[in-house]
Amino acid sequence: MTTLLQPPGWARPKGYSNGVKVRGQMVFIAGMIGWDADGKFPSADLAGQVRQALLNVRAVLDEAGAKPEHIVRMTWYVTDKQDYLAQGRAIGAAYREVIGSFNAAMTAVEVKALIEDQAKVEIEVTAVIPD
Repeated sequence: MTTLLQPPGWARPKGYSNGVKVRGQMVFIAGMIGWDADGKFPSADLAGQVRQALLNVRAVLDEAGAKPEHIVRMTWYVTDKQDYLAQGRAIGAAYREVIGSFNAAMTAVEVKALIEDQAKVEIEVTAVIPD
């Protein structure tokens, strides 16, 4: 069972939750970037890379026997905050398409660069498969 944590009187966050409480088997997913299984980037733009990174997250979730609704925490590293904000609608659409409407606790951080030069986003995930 998942309980979203929303302190009384706080404005509801958009696209994520302030906190999540769960019990079960934990799954930790390394930072996924926007390349495919062959290590190639199908898209050069941020929203396309987000979509591919989320597909990569889904593949690891599947391997663990987990589902997108088991995601409890995400950390997004983006190389351009303004690009992230400008592509918000397309990023949201990719998220809903691949992950769904579940809102995990989420942090987004702008970083100078990622290890792979073409990468514009890296997404790290924690999931919990309920008991």
